[in-house]
Amino acid sequence: MMKKVIALALAAMLIPGLATADPRNAPKAAGIESKNYEWAKMEGEMKAALDVKGDAKKGEEGYEICGACHLPTGAGRPDGTFPQLAGQHTTVLIKQMADIRMGLRDNPTMYPFAKELHDPEELAHVSAYIEKLCVPIDHGKYEGPDAAEQIAKGKVLYEKQCQECHGKNGEGEKSKFYPVIAGQHYKYLLRQMTEIRDGHRRNANPDMVKVIKPYTNEQLVAISAYQSSLKMPGAMCKPKGKK
Repeated sequence: MMKKVIALALAAMLIPGLATADPRNAPKAAGIESKNYEWAKMEGEMKAALDVKGDAKKGEEGYEICGACHLPTGAGRPDGTFPQLAGQHTTVLIKQMADIRMGLRDNPTMYPFAKELHDPEELAHVSAYIEKLCVPIDHGKYEGPDAAEQIAKGKVLYEKQCQECHGKNGEGEKSKFYPVIAGQHYKYLLRQMTEIRDGHRRNANPDMVKVIKPYTNEQLVAISAYQSSLKMPGAMCKPKGKK
């Protein structure tokens, strides 16, 4: 397995930007709601994976290929190079991996790893395993000397326009593909929001693009600082030393 992971990592460095695919409208997958079918792209592999009842036990082995970067715990890297995955909704995980596999989201580093999940069933099982992982308490947060001030500013902005979709505690909404952001690394959140605002993430929710477009760099820093401070009751890992 380790040789395979190393080979894939090397391949990831060599793969150029992915080809663009044109999203098309499609019927709603079972149990999933979305007002924007084009964005959710309810068809093909994604729909097939969403229709599978994921088995976390079956997904544990498949996750090994993901753990090389995202760590066995799903914690990712505090510097934001790799996102925190643990506790993420299966719908969000399936959509993002399917989009990368289909060339709808540009992520050359992730692409060869995502392609290793051979079919919709394995995609569903691995996503179910990730969703079951507890959300790490120790993750990348905003650490500037003005942290308290930034978090306070971010709280106001978050509650005004972000909370409706992402929830009071950053829990998101599974049925609408709104991701969990509690426990996510500050630098990853800031990078993704900046890319969405600047039009560099092609598979972003159009509603999110409209909301985030007017924000300044300073406002995105504050929102990211606050988001990275959020905790989901009942989903966070227990502090070290406690059972």
